[in-house]
Amino acid sequence: MSVPIFNLAPNLKVSRLCYGTMTFGEQNSIGQSFQLLDHAYGSGINFFDSAEMYPVPQRAETQGRSEEYVGSWIRARRIPRDKVVLASKVAGPSGQMSWIRGGPKSLDAKNITEAIDNSLLRFQTDFIDLYQIHWPDRYVPMFGEVEYDPNKQYCSIPVEEQLGALSKAIDAGKIRFIGLSNETPYGMMKFLQVAEKLHIHHKIVSLQNSYNLLSRNFDSGLAECCHHESIFLLAYSPLAMGILSGKYFLGDGGPSNARLNHFKGRYSEGESRYNLSNPIIRAATKEYLNIAENFGLHPVSLAF
Repeated sequence: MSVPIFNLAPNLKVSRLCYGTMTFGEQNSIGQSFQLLDHAYGSGINFFDSAEMYPVPQRAETQGRSEEYVGSWIRARRIPRDKVVLASKVAGPSGQMSWIRGGPKSLDAKNITEAIDNSLLRFQTDFIDLYQIHWPDRYVPMFGEVEYDPNKQYCSIPVEEQLGALSKAIDAGKIRFIGLSNETPYGMMKFLQVAEKLHIHHKIVSLQNSYNLLSRNFDSGLAECCHHESIFLLAYSPLAMGILSGKYFLGDGGPSNARLNHFKGRYSEGESRYNLSNPIIRAATKEYLNIAENFGLHPVSLAF
């Protein structure tokens, strides 16, 4: 059965499932990536998400390959541009990726514009359908953190400048819609407030945050915000990096090429959020696996 289609925004019809490509170029070769994209597209998925920093774990030598692979696949398969919906993201401030505009150091207008232009080149396209801020240009607890520490706040680029740069990119025809990622209720409502104050009619249409049986932060403040503001959640990591599949609880600890085994010690963002040495995560996952077994379900079916 083909994946259902719905309206993410006016004139933006996407499949209910979006295919993430953050392993393309590191864990997956270009040949494997093409096979995966063929299968997804053949199943009715028209929505593909990437980011300028991908693949992960991030390295200078591989940065940008995920977008390049998707763009090359579209061209190789001669797929009409209006038959696929491309999403990507600009990296926020980071002290770990000096090969991306020196940090990146900030999400000022110059950095956002440069990021968009480079992604367009890698995708080999004239426009990106959905362009997202990968994480905020301010301190927020994320990637495993849960408590806010005001002492960690730093001087950040005003939302007015970030939204202004994205709005100009829409007016220039480089991107069609704006989304946020790894954002908080405060951040999302701030973007909406600034858009209203500056009379910017390009609305935030989506929020891409982690959401699965082990990560339910969205259910508190963000769910209410999204409901009232008609913003769609693009839930990433639905299997908690594969943990909810049960493969890491096999007798041998799971396949050696499974992400948390293959990249052990190299992928801090994932390991900090889903650390199997955490007794709470292990206990919760085992209970979900027991529920799936008791009801005759595959753990992946339960997770979705």
